[in-house]
Amino acid sequence: MKSIVKYAVIILLTFISHNVFSQEIINKITLEDIFIDKKFTERTVRGLRSMNDGEHFTTLEDSRKIIKFSYKTGEIADILFNTIEPDFIIKDYEFSSDESKILLAVNAEFVYRRSYTAEYYIYDIATRKLEKLSNKGRQKYASFSPNALKVAFVRDNNIFIKDIQANEEKQITFDGKFNNIINGGTDWVYEEEFSFTRAFFWSPDGDKIAYYKFDESDVKVFNMTKYNNDLYPENYAFKYPKAGEKNSIVSIHVFDCKSNNTNTMDIGKITDQYISRIKWITDNNKLAIIRENRLQNHIEILIANTDNGNSKVIYEEKNKYYIERIEDWYMTMTDDGKHFVINSEKDGWNHFYLYDIEGTLINQITKGEWDVTDFIGLDSKSQTLYYQSAEESPLHKAVYSINFNGSKKKKLSAKKGTNKAVFSKGYKYYINYYSNANSPKYVTLHDQKGKLIRVLEDNKELNQAIKNCNFTAPEFFTINTPSSKWDLNAYMIKPNNFDSEKKYPMLMFQYGGPGSQRVTDSWPRFFIWHQMLTQKGYIIVCVDNRGTGAQGEEFKKLTYGQLGKYETIDQIEAAEYLSSLPYIDENRTGIWGWSYGGFLSTSCLLQGANVFEMAIAVAPVSSYRFYDSIYTELYMGLPQDNAEGYDNNALLSHVDKLNGELLLIHGTGDDNVHFQNSIELARKLTEANKQFESQFYIDKAHSIRGSKTQLHLYTRMTNFILENL
Repeated sequence: MKSIVKYAVIILLTFISHNVFSQEIINKITLEDIFIDKKFTERTVRGLRSMNDGEHFTTLEDSRKIIKFSYKTGEIADILFNTIEPDFIIKDYEFSSDESKILLAVNAEFVYRRSYTAEYYIYDIATRKLEKLSNKGRQKYASFSPNALKVAFVRDNNIFIKDIQANEEKQITFDGKFNNIINGGTDWVYEEEFSFTRAFFWSPDGDKIAYYKFDESDVKVFNMTKYNNDLYPENYAFKYPKAGEKNSIVSIHVFDCKSNNTNTMDIGKITDQYISRIKWITDNNKLAIIRENRLQNHIEILIANTDNGNSKVIYEEKNKYYIERIEDWYMTMTDDGKHFVINSEKDGWNHFYLYDIEGTLINQITKGEWDVTDFIGLDSKSQTLYYQSAEESPLHKAVYSINFNGSKKKKLSAKKGTNKAVFSKGYKYYINYYSNANSPKYVTLHDQKGKLIRVLEDNKELNQAIKNCNFTAPEFFTINTPSSKWDLNAYMIKPNNFDSEKKYPMLMFQYGGPGSQRVTDSWPRFFIWHQMLTQKGYIIVCVDNRGTGAQGEEFKKLTYGQLGKYETIDQIEAAEYLSSLPYIDENRTGIWGWSYGGFLSTSCLLQGANVFEMAIAVAPVSSYRFYDSIYTELYMGLPQDNAEGYDNNALLSHVDKLNGELLLIHGTGDDNVHFQNSIELARKLTEANKQFESQFYIDKAHSIRGSKTQLHLYTRMTNFILENL
């Protein structure tokens, strides 16, 4: 009897251990799970367009199908376009004003981050007729006229107009030339930093087109080798204005479709300036032009008469540091054209202000010691402004409505975390995109008062995968460092089997750039990979240093003129504090980051040799003399005026201090933070006889995309961490 019991116990223990082991294997995250099998891919609602009736919206699914949904019922009302052709991949689409036609951007080939060429098609919904916009070459930025009778587009840096009914194509600019003159599109630095690419705009009646002309003939050329797996690699040369160097000269023009005449708008005699946006007023002969000086601390709004080009200034603002970069929604007009809304930090916090069209302040709309973080919409009929803000905390973002006069403020979002809303036309409904630090996107439909109508995406499968892998939620806290009068926001992710009696290696992650945030109650970037590292016994910590966003102007602009100085101090002092905790191994502290974060992680390793044992830098800026004019000068001024600020904080000035393990990673095809940054850093490290490791990715851009490439990248980084931390 005893022997039977003995064998039964052995069998039972074997069964239990086998199941525990199997469960452990199932719950382990692998890089293949993340980048090849996409087991942790977050789902969302993409390509959303509200239709004119405010009762329906469309989405683009599988890059081939445009589906019309009812807001009220959630049911499919119609499939407006569908194709099974394998070589017909829709990048984007636009409805005509009467919604009888759809303009399809197909088979896009990217130029830079936002710009691309495509084969555009016009699809007639009623007749189901599909026609190519032009047979004379690929196009950019195609857009319907307001009456849907014409389409304007750019080809070879010139603007063309296609008359749909007559099937005729007319060229309206003729001086466009690569690396010389751009009509109707932006140059590299405007695209990257002012975040727009189409630089022509139809007048409200469709009789005129206002457009930018960039003269980049004096902008210096940056040369980049494209290997393309060819016997003879290609030299790709493009105009890239670096800090302190010559920018494009921008002029604004208006073409009259009836007279075929073009007028040049008066934007002043100074050419070394920025025209960050142009916008038509409701009058067809008035154009608003937003002008900034080169240092971006002086902004003016001009109203130009498009019949003769004459202009006058209606609004002016100056700042001792800088004025934050202008977004598309800056100077949003009311429907009657009598008022406009802008945002400003003039009271120390980012808020909305209402002006009349003559530039007279009516009132400040939002107030308080908190930042507005996004503009959502403006309903002229009810005189209501919709926005996102960090009123509750820099960690949380909620959606609000408020009257133009600042009254009747109402919080619309219910869940604590990060909320972003997209309203229907007429503002009867909105779709809310929500996440928190341990939950991926939860997309819901609401009425204008915030009442939930239905759930559109709950990421059920991803949430189950998270549960199966026993993810640990980030723990939020603040750090009081010796050098900062502010407490710094931070989060920590511990292993799910955390034991306070043990000591763990710590890997810090940050971005740290001006106005950015990584410590928020939202689905974190790189979260899945960080969870995988916690499964391997690492503690992950992220700290938002001084200079980051949603905490007012003083906190954000402290770093002006000396990028990298205070950020590095804060990260080092935060690491010193964290290393003093009983469960952190003070001899195993690492840090990593990408882009600005790569610059900062390297700076921390170089200047915090007594704190950090290793760092990973992906696509870092090694000196801000190498980076573009608009971004760098916004935060640093001109290098001619601030040489010490540029050089004292550059990585190139501190290579002799390296006393840890450094992995330097870069894509050779990075048109943003050029490979030159890592090359020059490697040169300086070599001259200082400092050993380091490097990994380059051929022809890859700043984001280093591609599933196999990402698998290789994160395998490289994971192995480096396992070997050196």
